[in-house]
Amino acid sequence: MKMYFNTHTHLNSEQLYFNRDIFISHALNEEVDYLCVVGYDVESSKKAVQIAHEYPFIYCAVGISPNDCEETTDEDIQVIEELLQDPKAVALGEIGLDYHWDVPRDKQKDVFLKQIEIAKRYDKPIVIHARDAYEDTYNILRNAKHYGIMHCYSGSAQMAQRYIDVGFYISLAGTVTFKNAKTPKEVAKTVDINHLLIETDDPYLTPHPFRGKLNEPANVVYVAKEIAKIKNMAIEDVARITTFNAKKVFGIK
Repeated sequence: MKMYFNTHTHLNSEQLYFNRDIFISHALNEEVDYLCVVGYDVESSKKAVQIAHEYPFIYCAVGISPNDCEETTDEDIQVIEELLQDPKAVALGEIGLDYHWDVPRDKQKDVFLKQIEIAKRYDKPIVIHARDAYEDTYNILRNAKHYGIMHCYSGSAQMAQRYIDVGFYISLAGTVTFKNAKTPKEVAKTVDINHLLIETDDPYLTPHPFRGKLNEPANVVYVAKEIAKIKNMAIEDVARITTFNAKKVFGIK
């Protein structure tokens, strides 16, 4: 029997929220027995907590992402801290740095650092969104001396090892299934399975063979299958070990 833990889903997004029961049912049919719904601003974080309370096997992360932080106030940060104290909140995220979009970098770093301090205060892992900013993100995390997850990792295998060395798991999403995705496949090959997690980041990054369609939590099985193929492992072992890793980092008994 396989048991998958999808560590990053956005059932709180507009595309999925109103039909979430259907998507959750699909996930269960594929033996995806655990989900973590991840916030990216105050409202989506509130929804993540709400969804987590609807099902015993769903958990949540709350946070303000770098793409959603431009108007963030200290009051918003305070709300995230309050939400983090909910028993179903297992992580603070997604947070980080994104230099792809034109959001002021000083503001990104300020919101990022304030949320890291909250996570440290409550000893909760952080879920990191990094895009075109891997070096700056690494330097902040190295100095923070905390732990967590590099979500939807798209950096190099060499950089992945540096993140692992400062306390982070590497989470792979649908991009690892793309035929021309050399870098994610290299990461899947070289990173020890004991440091890997699986996710969908739905409704985005739909894996092969469904590219172009709406992504959903059940599709995490295709991520696991690709990792199993690359590593020449049994799919059952990939499911079991990545689920163990997820429970470990999230502090789920």
